[in-house]
Amino acid sequence: MRNLLLTTSFAIALSAPVYATGTHDGGHGETKPAAMMVGMPGDAAKVDRTIDVTLLENDEGQMLIESEPMDIKEGETIRFNITNKGELEHEFVLDTVERNAEHKIEMAKMDMEHDDPNRIRLDAGASGEVVWTFANSGTFEAACLIPGHYESGMHREVAVGDQMAQADVEYTSGTIKKIDAKAGKVTIIHGPLVNLDMPAMTMVFRADEAMVAKMAEGQDIEFVADRVKGKLTVTQMK
Repeated sequence: MRNLLLTTSFAIALSAPVYATGTHDGGHGETKPAAMMVGMPGDAAKVDRTIDVTLLENDEGQMLIESEPMDIKEGETIRFNITNKGELEHEFVLDTVERNAEHKIEMAKMDMEHDDPNRIRLDAGASGEVVWTFANSGTFEAACLIPGHYESGMHREVAVGDQMAQADVEYTSGTIKKIDAKAGKVTIIHGPLVNLDMPAMTMVFRADEAMVAKMAEGQDIEFVADRVKGKLTVTQMK
């Protein structure tokens, strides 16, 4: 009788369904596919180049993801070296704009921390990395989806194409009005800054010493500006 019960219990155990727990990918409990629209986890031994990323808040109350332009060649494997220089916890998520928007809604209901290869969450002062292969061309997004952070400006475009998108960077025409070399500042009368969604106006920009050395008051230039450590900065000029 005892042997019969053991045999029966073993048979029931074998017939019971087995459930696999996957990581988060648009729904809880799903098994995460190896590849996503934005690409797939990269091999750290086959990194093509590294992009340094800073997560921070600035004095104007904005939350920012700062780096060089995230213009990437299709098929490239990128190591994102990420440092949280802010005073709050932040995350870095790579995905499509649509999926980030969906996940942001979920996060607003309940702040969730996930362990997925396309994201990392960092405490203030912490650093880490995401290694990612961008297998598909298109426009994607790096973002922080902690409630309120995206709305405060913590997102930026990731452009993936057949060729390095550097050639597609849109320059803005301007005229240098004033230079303060000691402070590393330059006042420019400029046209619309499309990448920053700013209209034509006269503004003060930061510029490094090498960039300032190429400038002269009254000079007509074409330039690219971005936010670096929360400050509007001339990053390219011709």
